[in-house]
Amino acid sequence: MIEENVKKLLGEIDKNPFGEKVTLVAAVKTQTVDDINKAIAAGIRDIGDNHVQEFKDKYDGITGNPNRHFIGHLQTNKVKYLIGKTYLYQSVDRFELAEEISKRSERAGVTSDCLIQINIGNEETKGGFEYDDGVAAYEKIFAMPALKVKGLMAMLPFTDDEDVLRPLAKKMRELFERLREKDSDIEFLSMGMSGDWKLCVECGSNMVRLGTSIFGARHYN
Repeated sequence: MIEENVKKLLGEIDKNPFGEKVTLVAAVKTQTVDDINKAIAAGIRDIGDNHVQEFKDKYDGITGNPNRHFIGHLQTNKVKYLIGKTYLYQSVDRFELAEEISKRSERAGVTSDCLIQINIGNEETKGGFEYDDGVAAYEKIFAMPALKVKGLMAMLPFTDDEDVLRPLAKKMRELFERLREKDSDIEFLSMGMSGDWKLCVECGSNMVRLGTSIFGARHYN
């Protein structure tokens, strides 16, 4: 099933309307090493972890050398376990976290790439900077040593109402464009999960994070 799902998705996910290649990140929360490796063997090149302990436990068992993203809420005291092993920190949702990644990266002699998380729906249950503060957040994080801002990440509200979702997704693309005019390193707009990725790609996302669409429904212990 996993192999078929991956091949189907890779066939569907190509470029967005802006002509940008869309990167498929497999969200591997709760998945076994065997299932993750099946997805990689089928063509997945990027995988995203939500929990540091899972990242650590599975790290040596992952084959194929995929790009390792961290896509979940990240506590500052856990950053030390990810430095030098993470391709992209997708959920930089506060200055305290950006400062910790910067400090740890500088100490280790590496530069870490990150995305700034925007709370596009102004939801109390989600982290991230407010939309109107996006440019100011970028400017402050951009100035931090050993940390490179590569774009933005957002999670749309959980609803099937496209009249609600589409304007928010388009606003994210507008902010992405504003930042890219300032900085040629801005590359990724990570927006879209299993329930809304098609709409997000239509609105300009060039990176999606899919779990259920690849692995099926999650099984929690």
